[in-house]
Amino acid sequence: MNTATRSVSSIVKSWNPLSFTLTKRTLTTSSSSPASASNPSTTVAKSKRKNKKKNLFEVAQFLPNWGIGYQMAKTHWSGVAYQITKINLYKDGKHGKAWGIVHKDGVPAADAPKKISGVHKRCWKYIPNPKKTEQITSQSLPEPEVQAA
Repeated sequence: MNTATRSVSSIVKSWNPLSFTLTKRTLTTSSSSPASASNPSTTVAKSKRKNKKKNLFEVAQFLPNWGIGYQMAKTHWSGVAYQITKINLYKDGKHGKAWGIVHKDGVPAADAPKKISGVHKRCWKYIPNPKKTEQITSQSLPEPEVQAA
């Protein structure tokens, strides 16, 4: 009986009431409102994914030839864009260096390409060029054949 009282007394001494209340609090808060807690977190997660901007390389990866020959600009620029002439990618495909020709209001502002700064910042967008899209659509459509009568 002496050993039984020792083991019980050692358990009682080692028992910490604070750990029980913390466990009780975490159990009650997580079980009291699971629906209300999960809805705001899912909307926040969706909005973060939805509003995540892309850097220049993440925009260029979906364009043919990694965007060489296409125009890109930062979202807050107006009337200024770069026509990409050269891209050096690092192995991960999301980082690297890029060079391009500056275009202001659709007209080239410089003859020689220069290194583009801020390519890793998440504010880049593709600028569709109506001349280039017309050329692509006219090249893809076959010309009608003329039959001699």
